[in-house]
Amino acid sequence: MDTTILDDSLTLKKYDREDMLTRLQEMPSLCQLAWRMAADFNLPPEYANVDKVVISGMGGSAIGGDLVTSLVATEARIPIMTCRGYQLPAFVDDRTLLIASSYSGNTEETLTAFEQALKTGAKKLAITTGGKLSTMAERRNIPVFSFDYKAQPRAALPFSLIPILCFLQKLGLISDKSREIVETVPTLEKLSRRISESVPIDRNLAKQLSVRLHQHLPVVYGAGIASEVARRWKTQLNENSKAWSFYEVFPELNHNAIVGYQFPAELAGKILVVLLRSPLLPERVLLRYQVTCQLLEQARVDYQIVDGDGDYPLGQVMSLTLFGDYVSYYLAILYQVDPSPVKAIDFLKERLARNK
Repeated sequence: MDTTILDDSLTLKKYDREDMLTRLQEMPSLCQLAWRMAADFNLPPEYANVDKVVISGMGGSAIGGDLVTSLVATEARIPIMTCRGYQLPAFVDDRTLLIASSYSGNTEETLTAFEQALKTGAKKLAITTGGKLSTMAERRNIPVFSFDYKAQPRAALPFSLIPILCFLQKLGLISDKSREIVETVPTLEKLSRRISESVPIDRNLAKQLSVRLHQHLPVVYGAGIASEVARRWKTQLNENSKAWSFYEVFPELNHNAIVGYQFPAELAGKILVVLLRSPLLPERVLLRYQVTCQLLEQARVDYQIVDGDGDYPLGQVMSLTLFGDYVSYYLAILYQVDPSPVKAIDFLKERLARNK
């Protein structure tokens, strides 16, 4: 494997034909922009009169909701959950805030779920660039948080995460996140400078981790605020790197996954476990990281710990996320594939469309 290609700008341009790299570089500024847009967006006052929040979405449009749920789990006054699929929970009613998130506005599952929501008294909100979702909502005077950003849905993460945080704050359902936003942007900018394409591999931790992951099966571990970041890593490795990947969550993985390190024995040398860690996690959970690493060593399974940056949960979550996005990008280059296209998903959608 020629790892020097990661330091060659011409090679990056050769494989990154749709310029995913620029999307990664823009994440800090997009977080700031998304917050400003959401702060200026008006929600009906009655939207505060809810006792649960359901975020409907799929793939890159749903991950923002996932990250929100983990970020506010210990403070939210009411249940907040992400719903993936065609079917809404039966408990959706007039005391529910239903947020439909679809980058394109044409996601089949999300549209089906939104149609179900229209038959309920739920307070409804759409987050999208347009499409059928925007049309359906606007016809019924349902608020639409609309943004214009040309990218793969997964690269538009700030627009599916930051506005939801802002809206929950506006409705009095969580604490003020303004300070966290202010800290997160420079935290991401500093991280970007450390792991950008211009930083050579001998000083670039993201490039180094991509080399370790090359021709290995990535298994990503996370806990608490990093649990859904582990999911994000998994899906980015799938979509950007076109690679198999799986994720597990502490402390649940300590009740099953650690027993499975033994067989098949020949897999041990082909797996790399990435443990996403934050100093904000409870002490007992951090101890579980330590003991789990000892078990991995005993099983002769390689691992690497990645720590988050920042003093606040949002900074920790977003820095771990951005680091993983860069790792998946560099791994795509090592596999000599364009990180942007998702041909398998396009094939699936085309086949589904034939059978409508």
